[in-house]
Amino acid sequence: MLSDQDLHNLAMKTVGNSLKKCGFEFLSVNSKMKKDPQFVCLKNKKLHFFIVRAIKYPENPKNFDQTLAKKIKKHAQNYNAYSYYAGVGIANSENYEEEIKLDQPYAINFEGWIKL
Repeated sequence: MLSDQDLHNLAMKTVGNSLKKCGFEFLSVNSKMKKDPQFVCLKNKKLHFFIVRAIKYPENPKNFDQTLAKKIKKHAQNYNAYSYYAGVGIANSENYEEEIKLDQPYAINFEGWIKL
């Protein structure tokens, strides 16, 4: 079974690859769980803060903690930065109801980040 940190690392990789593909420059990466923001990026001379969460099926990866979102948004505003939430849904691809295991394929549900 994958640990919560393993799932978080998978979510970080998914979001990091997406940011890279979209031309973001990484200024800071924090892969510790719930140590926010996980990514501080630069694009077009503007700062961007990203919260990353690994969400196990059947939870919806688009749902996020509103209190945390407000805190990060306020923190970002102090730096004249944009803030985003990136939820990555992860499930056992052979059977969504089963635990996510190291030796089995998994499914990723990531539709991008949500601006806070």
